[in-house]
Parts: sequence; C-alpha cells; structure tokens
Amino acid sequence: MNRLATVRDLQQRITQMQPARLHTRTLPTRAELGPLLPDGALAQGAAVSVQGSLRLALALISEASRAGAWSGAIGIPSIGIEAAQHLGIVLDRFVLVPTPGDRLLGLTGTLSEVLSVMLIASTAHASANQVERVHAKLRDNGAALVVLGPWPRAACALRVTESTWSGLSPGQGMLEAQRIRVQSEDRRGRLQHQLRLRTDGIELESPHSAPPRSADWPRPLAVSR
Repeated sequence: MNRLATVRDLQQRITQMQPARLHTRTLPTRAELGPLLPDGALAQGAAVSVQGSLRLALALISEASRAGAWSGAIGIPSIGIEAAQHLGIVLDRFVLVPTPGDRLLGLTGTLSEVLSVMLIASTAHASANQVERVHAKLRDNGAALVVLGPWPRAACALRVTESTWSGLSPGQGMLEAQRIRVQSEDRRGRLQHQLRLRTDGIELESPHSAPPRSADWPRPLAVSR
C-alpha cells in the first residue's frame, strides 16, 4: 500500500471512530431574535458578536435571564440598569462588573463557571491564546457569550447597518421605537434583517433566515443567592 492510500485509510478509520455530532444545546432566546442566529437561539459554549447596538446585545440575553439563568455584564460601564430591566433582564440574577481593567478575559472565564450567559466588551488586546482559553471555559461550563464589538471566535457576527427612531414630533413627544437593519454573518452566509425595538417589545419585520428552533435548557443553575 502506497503512502497516499495509507493516509486515506487512516482518515477513514478516524472518521468512523469519531462520535456523531451532538445536537447543539441552546439557551432561551426571544423568538423574534431567533432568525438572526444560526441555531435559532444562543448556543451554549459559543460566542456572538454585536456591533452597533447595546440594546440588541441586552435583548439577546434577556430571555435566558427571564427563564431563570444567572447573567452578567463585564467591562460595559454604560449599561443602564433600568434599560436592562425593561428589556426583561432580572436584576436579582444579574452580575455587573463595570471596570475590570486588564482582567476582563480572566474574569469572563472564571464567571462562566456560575453565569449561564455573559455580555462583555470587546478588547483589541486579546491574544489568540487568551481567546482560546475563554472558549475552552465556555465549552466546559456550557455558558454563552455575547460580545459588544468584534470577536475573533464568534459563531455569529451581528452588525447594525442602519438605525432610525420614531415617536418624536417637532418639539414634543417621546422616543417610542427604534428600527434597525442588522446584517448577520455565520455559517449560513450573510443575511439581512430588520427589527423594530419598541418600548414594550421587539418585532422582526423582515425575516430572511430559518425560523427559530425551540431552546434546549438542560443546564441547572449553580448559583444560589
């Protein structure tokens, strides 16, 4: 048997020995946001990057919080607590670390042991080894990560390309809704979506991807108050 045939034979044997790909486990995610994500929901052990909208990032983690998960925000001092609560995040189970300094990634890995979903600020100083350590922690602990800004290991990248507000008249009125165009890029390719973020909910105005899957929520919460 020549060398090429030997290599192919080994490849075939290794493939046969590998277990079948497991069903992706997901966290509860608002149904209106499911089409933006490749698995129809936030996937455990994976990261999503969001550029251009803190409200969208908070909305992504809100349903898991409402369902009983512990969540947290690290390195984002601009988060408004009232706004987070209004989006559905339960503050009694919300950990806020506004200024972690250069410990951001280390804290992210550590907190993944007790938090089911985390929102963190992107950092331009992360090395490939640091990013890989964070993802190893996410996989080991079954946590999901939403990064506000670019992230080199994102399973899905969401970018707001257009944003308009409604509700204000000349000199009067209140902001009632924000319409945003979102570009998603993941294993499905590049897709366009349009959302309307109202004060009382979210509407998906132009779905371009598959309908969301029902979320799988098998992981018990490890934190007690």
